[in-house]
Amino acid sequence: MISKNYRLKESEVKKVLQTWKPFFSFWVVLNYKKNTLWNNRFAIVIWWKSVNWSVERNFFRRIFYDICKNYLEWNSDLVFVVKKQTKLDKNLLESIKEFEKDINFLMKNTLKFNNK
Repeated sequence: MISKNYRLKESEVKKVLQTWKPFFSFWVVLNYKKNTLWNNRFAIVIWWKSVNWSVERNFFRRIFYDICKNYLEWNSDLVFVVKKQTKLDKNLLESIKEFEKDINFLMKNTLKFNNK
């Protein structure tokens, strides 16, 4: 888990979602907005249709924040939204790996785009 300095509040998430500069992957959509801070800030939105149980939603949220520890150096606000039709299951290793793969893919592409 990352510290609260690196997480977005609900009101900040709404502002980022309104700017709507998306990157897409198979399961996840990334919306980002430049900020004036020295670091990235992250948030993830997991729909209840994707994961029915709050225990599983929190499981995937913890995985997400563990991945985010590797990407703290830019200066953007990043909001990841798991698509509604995506079904995540913490008991399936394939589901966890695909989730991690999509998050890393989006992070790397955003880094390339921000450095241009």
